[in-house]
Amino acid sequence: MNNELLVVHVQIRVKAEHVTAFLEATLENARRSVEEPGVLRFDIVRERDEPTRFVLVEVYRDPSAPAAHKATAHYATWRDTVEPMMAEPRTSRRFDACFPDIEAW
Repeated sequence: MNNELLVVHVQIRVKAEHVTAFLEATLENARRSVEEPGVLRFDIVRERDEPTRFVLVEVYRDPSAPAAHKATAHYATWRDTVEPMMAEPRTSRRFDACFPDIEAW
């Protein structure tokens, strides 16, 4: 098991009228996030049957990387931009990566 890798799933439900703007802002945040040294992946997925529901799948090199991510200007811009677009507060869950090995991420 890759005990150092941290996988975070962020669950988000967006107000229907803001889906396009939310996705644009989130894509910009993801593009900037993968440039951070502690971020291995930053995926955005949307539920097929409910297009206002998104999951951000964030893979970090170590447990301290999320704090570094949240200290970036692009994260602060994203957070402040999308906050009024959300239909409810976002939630997150943290996971340990079991497979694949770190080299495959």
